[in-house]
Amino acid sequence: MIYRLVLALRHLFYDKGWKKSFTAAVPTVCLGNITVGGTGKTPHTEMILGKLQENQVAHLAVLSRGYKRRSRGFQVAGRDATAALVGDEPLQIARKFPSVTVAVDKDRLQGCEKLMALQEPPVAIILDDAFQYRKLRATLNIVLVDYNRPVFKDSLMPWGHLRDLPSRIRRAQIVIVSKCPSEISSEERAEWRKNLGLTDSQELYFTTVSYCEPEAVFPEADVHYLYSQRLVLVSGIADNMSLRMHLSDKYLLAQRLDFPDHHRFSRADIRAIASAVKANPTACLMTTEKDAQRLRDCKKIPPVIREKLFYLPIKATFLTPEEDLAFTASLLKAVGVSVLL
Repeated sequence: MIYRLVLALRHLFYDKGWKKSFTAAVPTVCLGNITVGGTGKTPHTEMILGKLQENQVAHLAVLSRGYKRRSRGFQVAGRDATAALVGDEPLQIARKFPSVTVAVDKDRLQGCEKLMALQEPPVAIILDDAFQYRKLRATLNIVLVDYNRPVFKDSLMPWGHLRDLPSRIRRAQIVIVSKCPSEISSEERAEWRKNLGLTDSQELYFTTVSYCEPEAVFPEADVHYLYSQRLVLVSGIADNMSLRMHLSDKYLLAQRLDFPDHHRFSRADIRAIASAVKANPTACLMTTEKDAQRLRDCKKIPPVIREKLFYLPIKATFLTPEEDLAFTASLLKAVGVSVLL
């Protein structure tokens, strides 16, 4: 009750204008949630960047907090960036989209100002996980809701996973239900809209997360290990259940090493991974794309790991082409690009 009261008062102060909100100099697209982790913000951020680039929107920027990084203040994920400097998720985006300026700053308003002060300022900024940052008023707010963890069946922390009031969803122009099965009936779609309490003006979409082909973490990796029947899984993410289910279709899971979300791998962890690999000499070693960013930061990774370690990229896609087109149109309109459907 105390947590709910604090949240309600904080939002009231901003809604009444007693605490000021500001807008950035360029259009901003905020991608966030009201739960603690696990809704798929990173693959959806990558999806948004891909759609903007496909429609010739250049000079984009992504601004994130850089969760669990060791640095402070404003940092740009340059060529020599590490997960310790900018965080694993911003580093992943920077490596996948080299033409996009990826920066981190806990103060999102200051971060936008510093991005605009760069020699080549962006024409639009994607705000990763900034829905609770009321000091900055985004042009377009997109909220993700996990299909497997409906917010209307959840509770506020510490009893549940909600970090914000469920009513806050009504402040978003777009709501995306993520991690859905491949097909959802029109009746279920209507039920989601009703249970979320959305207005007719709010757009509701459904996406699924799919796995891509494995890629090597280190250049000396031997692709022949991908054809092994056995696998050792290393993961430091909020929930690896879907990953394990996907891998079990092809591999026998010989051993698992589970770490906390955003875990910073220590020397002892590397030794534990090496021991697991030696105990399963013919097995492939698999991790997530996010974990791969932090593993690359580790010094003195032994060859027994480097030659067998692969990661599994993921991507978010809409369930129907019609949803894809409608969402893209709203996205382009928010950043000031006219589009004809």
